[in-house]
Amino acid sequence: MKKCVLPFVIVLALVQMRCNPPAKPVSQSNPPAWSKNAIWYQIFVERFYNGDPSNDPKAENIRSDTSYIVPADWKLSEWTKDWYATSAQEKNWMKKSGKNFGDILQLRRYGGDLQGVIDKLDYLSDLGINAIYLNPVNDAPSLHKYDARSYHHIDVNFGPDPVGDNKLISTETPDDPSTWKWTSADKLFLQLVAEVHKRNMHIIMDYSWNHTGTEFWAFRDLVKNQEKSRYKDWYEIISFDDPATPDNEFSYKGWANVKSLPEIKKVNVTEPCRNGYPYEGNIIEDAKKHIFDVTERWLAPDGDTSKGIDGFRLDVADQVPMGFWRDFNRQVKSIKPEAYLVGEIWWARWPDTMMNPVPYVNEKVFDAVMFYQVYRPAKYFFSKTSVPLDAKQFRDSLLYQWNRLPESYRYGMMNVSATHDSPRLLTCFNNEGKYKYNSKPSDDPSYKTGKPDEETYKRVRLYLMHQFTSVGAPHIWNGDEMGMWGADDPDCRKPLWWHEYAFQPETRTNFQKGVKSYDPVGFNREQFEFYKKLIRIRKENPVLSSGTITFIKANGKALVYRRSDDKNQIFVLFNLDSRNIPIELPENGEYMNLMDESRINGKTISLESLTAMILKKL
Repeated sequence: MKKCVLPFVIVLALVQMRCNPPAKPVSQSNPPAWSKNAIWYQIFVERFYNGDPSNDPKAENIRSDTSYIVPADWKLSEWTKDWYATSAQEKNWMKKSGKNFGDILQLRRYGGDLQGVIDKLDYLSDLGINAIYLNPVNDAPSLHKYDARSYHHIDVNFGPDPVGDNKLISTETPDDPSTWKWTSADKLFLQLVAEVHKRNMHIIMDYSWNHTGTEFWAFRDLVKNQEKSRYKDWYEIISFDDPATPDNEFSYKGWANVKSLPEIKKVNVTEPCRNGYPYEGNIIEDAKKHIFDVTERWLAPDGDTSKGIDGFRLDVADQVPMGFWRDFNRQVKSIKPEAYLVGEIWWARWPDTMMNPVPYVNEKVFDAVMFYQVYRPAKYFFSKTSVPLDAKQFRDSLLYQWNRLPESYRYGMMNVSATHDSPRLLTCFNNEGKYKYNSKPSDDPSYKTGKPDEETYKRVRLYLMHQFTSVGAPHIWNGDEMGMWGADDPDCRKPLWWHEYAFQPETRTNFQKGVKSYDPVGFNREQFEFYKKLIRIRKENPVLSSGTITFIKANGKALVYRRSDDKNQIFVLFNLDSRNIPIELPENGEYMNLMDESRINGKTISLESLTAMILKKL
């Protein structure tokens, strides 16, 4: 098989950074000190856990002007039903509307809510999680909730009284914070924050300041009043309606040309926005003021920062001008200096070139980015793939990414492997193509969507041993620790496989021709315990969070690195080869294998094929 040298493995990495490990971080206020010790767990609330069936969404809660038409017989989906099975109502709707299976998945709701998150905090604590990243919980009609109806309220169906909350919201003047009320959903969210803090965890919210939804109060006023609206300058308007004609000429710019996501207006732009590249400018002042008011509301509810969240994940950060991000950073840090800001910085040119995170990772912009840039080479080293990296290429890729960042920022990067926007980790490893390319059956009918084979489980566990011993804060997409599989969106957003539930077997997919087999679905205790062990090892050995990294061996498919500080040394050994490999450690002595607590003496170790060790020098 021909080896592929990817664009990010470049001469600069080989020459300038070959064996220059990141230095130990210095003490700084940016990023916050707690971020390097974080074990992140990302929660997609609607699919996490239904703790309160009384607030389950109804058809009217998910309607909007530009969404799919909600059928009259719509109802909540069963949590434990085969994901690929279509109900009688869904089949009827597809027949009448001409929509396909992927379309109806966007209309499904399963009733996950904030009470469900509170109910499962002890589960997360038992796993070892100490930092939670919530996908958007702002009030919105969609499944994903990046189409905000309101930035300053929690989704009414995530709280205990949707009807009462809507009535309360209707009494406010939305652009006047002095009139804002705390809905029952808002109060439950603040209770969640308190429960998280009680368990010595941190929690951050996900927002897109680039766009709202069409149900957002300012946009609705604009649609109604057109050029007379006081919010006419908030959005990127192409043309207003001409009342003298029978047609509606009203047109506006939606993010990625999606009309359900109207873009907030950018000003003082020095050059056009290009996807995947930073650009100068700002957000229209009145909209920015509203965003800052919302920011303060959640960081310091009623002026009390101890009751507020611990930071933000910022969606499509490359679409928002750098001037705004610098202003936003100042606003956030002035309220809560230890707040954590992490940006979504992903593709410059999909699917081959990822963004350069450097302009975004500094004391004036973000504390970190979602570090897909180190996951992709890891996928190509640890998995069976058509674009393989050897150990040397993998090492050089990591060094290139780390060494172009300021030293103190490397250790707090959010090291993602799977999210709501990508295939689940097991499924990503179970398919041999490029990362996130044709990664669902609608794009590639041969894409494997079912239970992975045993070799895939082995390779994923080797990768996890790397993720939890590497530089940066490890991140778990909710359900990966349960052994869940799934292709890219929407299949990565299945309801979670809680151990107390009995699930129907899952068809591999309902539109791959000739595939009739079913996979048993349910909580994978072995996978859960493996994650739990790795989290415990990382937390019990702070050198894995803040120690320097030195590569000892990078040859063929054998990789060895050391994490060290003044008092501790941990060696991490991998053999991705098809044969056993002798590995010589730099020092003779006694070691403990932290994976099984066995003792090893000597200097040379024979490492079996597709195995790894985490050795602590005694």
